[in-house]
Amino acid sequence: MTEDAQVQQVPEVPEVQTVTTSTPNHAIITLSEDKRAKWYVVHTYSGHENKVAETLKQRTLNMGLEKFILEMLIPTQEKIQIKRGKKQTVKEKIFPGYMLVKMILTDESWLAVRTTQGVTGFVGVGNKPTPLPLEEVKTIQKYMAQGAPTYKANFTPGQAVKIVEGPFVDFLGSIDSIDEEKGKVTVLVSIFGRETPVELDFLQVVKI
Repeated sequence: MTEDAQVQQVPEVPEVQTVTTSTPNHAIITLSEDKRAKWYVVHTYSGHENKVAETLKQRTLNMGLEKFILEMLIPTQEKIQIKRGKKQTVKEKIFPGYMLVKMILTDESWLAVRTTQGVTGFVGVGNKPTPLPLEEVKTIQKYMAQGAPTYKANFTPGQAVKIVEGPFVDFLGSIDSIDEEKGKVTVLVSIFGRETPVELDFLQVVKI
């Protein structure tokens, strides 16, 4: 699945505080909060992270484990993608094939997560899941919430391109380097029989 999981909140569980998180730059599903819980990294089939989170949320409710499986986080970051000459904002998963689960680890909660369709296992030593330090979780959340989206390049070094805008329009060349932060590429263009590097915006070139 490529769609992003949205923030979802379920009816409050007695004696457990219900939390809603609305940070726009990452997919997160929150059930409830418990200070005894820790964050664990769960490995999933790549591309199925959102579906796994939704399935686990429903299993948690059906099995009455709201007090033990508390939160699911799929780290994503917004990027500007140049496609067919147009800019569009997309959400790209930072760790494809992984999701974070905040939970109180018991035999029952471990089994519920481990047997969820699409889950291949926990990250840890042997069969024992290893908790993720809270500071690392905070660092990931800060990274996801960074300001302006960056560019996502659809080019690779050495790729043949055609310049479609600017003083070198219709020239052919090859990608020398890519700057995703600025949304620019350096193209080697043959001018007067010599390869000359020309810096262009992503929108000024197309793949041949």
